Amino acid sequence: MNIVYTKNAPDAIGPYSQAVIANGMVFTSGQIAIQPQSGTVEAKTIEEQTDQVCQNLKHVLEAAGSSLEKAVKTVCFLADMNDFAAFNAVYGTYFTSKPARSCVAVKTLPKNVLVEVEVIAEL
Repeated sequence: MNIVYTKNAPDAIGPYSQAVIANGMVFTSGQIAIQPQSGTVEAKTIEEQTDQVCQNLKHVLEAAGSSLEKAVKTVCFLADMNDFAAFNAVYGTYFTSKPARSCVAVKTLPKNVLVEVEVIAEL
């Protein structure tokens, strides 16, 4: 198992890695809308937060030697399922290869963000 780290995505806010590589696959931790440079959540709308989350995932996957196009599965968490359509509109511009996906609403996400996404991708 190899740990993945990039300064182009936010540091983990707990005892975990941005991603790990195992058996030719990349497993990202859930990414939220934290700005890598400031370490804060600056995006306010679901669209802005989804964009930041996807940018963070893109950078983590690239640091691992993979890409969004090689995603095989995503797990998406929304604070409010009423944001589903707006989330999908932005998500779909990043995950054009249409990986398998689960999307659920949860009561609360870290730092009270609106969205969190994790990815499993091929190398």
